[in-house]
Amino acid sequence: MGRAKKVVLAYSGGVDTSVCIPYLKQEWGVEEVITLAADLGQGDELEPVREKALKSGASESLVADVKDIFIKDYAFPAIQANALYENRYPLGTALARPLIAKILVEAAAKYGADAIAHGCTGKGNDQVRFDVSCTALNPNLKILAPAREWGMSREETIAYGERCGIPAPVKKSSPFSIDKNLLGRSIEAGTLEDPANEPPEEIYEMTKAIADTPNEPEYLEIGFQKGLPTTINGTSKNPVELIEQLNQIVGNHGIGRIDMIENRLVGIKSREIYESPAMVVLINAHRDLESLTLTADVSQYKRGIEETYTKLVYNGLWYSPLKAALDAFIQQTQERVSGVVRLKLFKGNATIVGRWSDNSLYTPDLATYGAEDQFDHKAAEGFIYVWGLPTRIWAQSNK
Repeated sequence: MGRAKKVVLAYSGGVDTSVCIPYLKQEWGVEEVITLAADLGQGDELEPVREKALKSGASESLVADVKDIFIKDYAFPAIQANALYENRYPLGTALARPLIAKILVEAAAKYGADAIAHGCTGKGNDQVRFDVSCTALNPNLKILAPAREWGMSREETIAYGERCGIPAPVKKSSPFSIDKNLLGRSIEAGTLEDPANEPPEEIYEMTKAIADTPNEPEYLEIGFQKGLPTTINGTSKNPVELIEQLNQIVGNHGIGRIDMIENRLVGIKSREIYESPAMVVLINAHRDLESLTLTADVSQYKRGIEETYTKLVYNGLWYSPLKAALDAFIQQTQERVSGVVRLKLFKGNATIVGRWSDNSLYTPDLATYGAEDQFDHKAAEGFIYVWGLPTRIWAQSNK
């Protein structure tokens, strides 16, 4: 097809992205394929992945360690925004896509490529996130998506790869499709495609079954500075460390499993299972600290902003003017969100049991029912009269 001469391919080492290499060259006339694997803390050994790309015909195989950027520049802003898609999913996969797009575009510039490519199919959200993000960062780059167009089944794809000298997967592939990074795991396909089926215990990796969790509760204190998590139990942690340790601590109590029917951007519903221990707890704790430190009107108005923000991220619009404008609003609100939240972890639940802050707007003298009460009770009568006046007039006119 001769669409592009030099291409940077987002590469995972799996069947689809490996077959993309010979396919781009043989079917679409690409002269040179450079692969790029992003290390997002998925825990895989990336050296074999790098070597597999070269064996599959890549001219160059790059690995980018972007764990730190991923947490600082993508996950932490989402925590400040309390970003939960459909009020449940903390965007672990969605947040990784704009970062991968960014390093693809940067690599294309560095190596003089005229296109980027990915192995996404035509049914998922990720194709949208990659295509739109890359276009936003460099509208002149071509975007190639062979797996969206080649029309091969998985068996045919494996056979095509074997003809091109790419070894088939060594072990029988798991029936589940799994995406993993520092923020958690998403699991779909196989028996999970029937929404009535209970997920088998074997699919989970980061969270214990309730039966295997400790029989004693564990208390956890998370410290925030301007809306960003900085400490665990009073000890400062760098961003990657903080997420890794929280995943371990929280997952040990069986917290962070999500089983939901999700509305994909492409119009279909899909059954998704997520494990996201750290993010679930951090967003809950952060939202709680905001209730202590933000005024009622800011807190309530921010809810609508959060929903819009979350949809933008889920729908692949991280690099959009509206997202940038919402970022500015959210950052302004976080100036006061510093303090500590105390949680009790036990048998699948993370219960917030305390919170404190130097910026607390909670006033004991006004809130108390004891003798120290400073609230002017007499003022309430006049307030209620004025507040209820429109309702009174309406009621009288409707007799």
